Amino acid sequence: MSKFAELYIDGNTYKLPIIEGTEEERGLDISKLRAETGLITLDIGFKNTGSTKSEITFLDGEKGILRYRGYPIEQLAEQSSFLEVAYLLIYGHLPARAEYEKMVSEIKKEWLVHEDIKTILTGFPADAHPMGVLSSLVTAQTAFFPESLDPYRSADKVNKTIMRLMAKMPTMVAWSYTRSKGRLSNYPNNNLGYVENFLSMMFATKAETYDADPVIVDAMDKVFILHADHEQNCSTSTVRVVGSSHASLYASVAAGVNALWGPLHGGANQKVIEMLNEILVNGGDLTKYIDKAKNPDDPFRLMGFGHRVYKNFDPRAQILKKSADKVFERLGVDDPMLEIAKKLEEVALKDEYFVERKLYPNVDFYSGIIMKTIGIPIEMFPVMFSIGRLPGWIAQWKEMRENHEPIGRPRQIYNGAKKRDYVLMDKR
Repeated sequence: MSKFAELYIDGNTYKLPIIEGTEEERGLDISKLRAETGLITLDIGFKNTGSTKSEITFLDGEKGILRYRGYPIEQLAEQSSFLEVAYLLIYGHLPARAEYEKMVSEIKKEWLVHEDIKTILTGFPADAHPMGVLSSLVTAQTAFFPESLDPYRSADKVNKTIMRLMAKMPTMVAWSYTRSKGRLSNYPNNNLGYVENFLSMMFATKAETYDADPVIVDAMDKVFILHADHEQNCSTSTVRVVGSSHASLYASVAAGVNALWGPLHGGANQKVIEMLNEILVNGGDLTKYIDKAKNPDDPFRLMGFGHRVYKNFDPRAQILKKSADKVFERLGVDDPMLEIAKKLEEVALKDEYFVERKLYPNVDFYSGIIMKTIGIPIEMFPVMFSIGRLPGWIAQWKEMRENHEPIGRPRQIYNGAKKRDYVLMDKR
């Protein structure tokens, strides 16, 4: 039997259908509210608004659950690989061996970028922020592949665009990094896997090759997997809204890159390192900063602790903590900043103040210190996040288009000036 909620307005009763997802999530369907009542809802920040139905990612912040297409993130991080997870997100199922090998082959055919990209790169200042560079390069792919502008292309042609973007994103990231360092660009190596190839393009020099340590490769693979999708967050919903106008995949993902750029989203792990550095340069007195964090009148805040969605623990953080420990052990890094991070982690997990308030280390805390340890500069952190989030953005864009969703167009409650007459300048 259908379930409804009743809404009473000015003596009239309206029935709002109650819909339920496969994980028993419940919501009110207000899609006909304005047509029937003349009213809209007001939900600033969309904290209580479901903008779509999706089969891609499920998360339960209260229970610390994150699943891609039904598969627990813990199983995927431990047993799968980033490219296999990308296939799962984009195409809806785990690939058979032949499907996976075909995907890898298609990516290796496409991860060279046009040589004119180097010309574009030279137009940026050497110290340009890599997120600004990346969003520009992703948008530029529309110029190199104008057929992507056709919203009614066949599924095969759409898939070609998807594989191109999966392939070229790490190349564009690596080239923007080497450009910022004044080094020659490294070309992809078909003998290497996705993550190994990316690290090689980042860190190899003309004088020295880069052989990625398997522990580092595994850690970065997990970082990418754990960031691959996260339901309707700021950047993902941006990709869907931009794509709903029938913008190309490149333009839609570039919009996602720009949304991710903000310090409240993809820049959070960068803020972790900046916080640790602040503690270090001011004497390394951790007790002092713990007290500052506990003081409600002090503007200092612990970055990388707690989460807006996960209320008890971040399942991604528990996975990355193990990877972080392995990286520290393998590299034998003697870095005072990392020592502060370890002590801060210990305090947060045991101190009653933090435990009661559920200020546990989150995924940004561990991903930040992992990337710093392996030599990735902090300005590149949100760019690394972009590589990880790419398959989720693609999957969400693809789902939105295949479902023929209407163009995104939120409403508003106007509270500006009422009608008034124009006054000529000399009479103002």
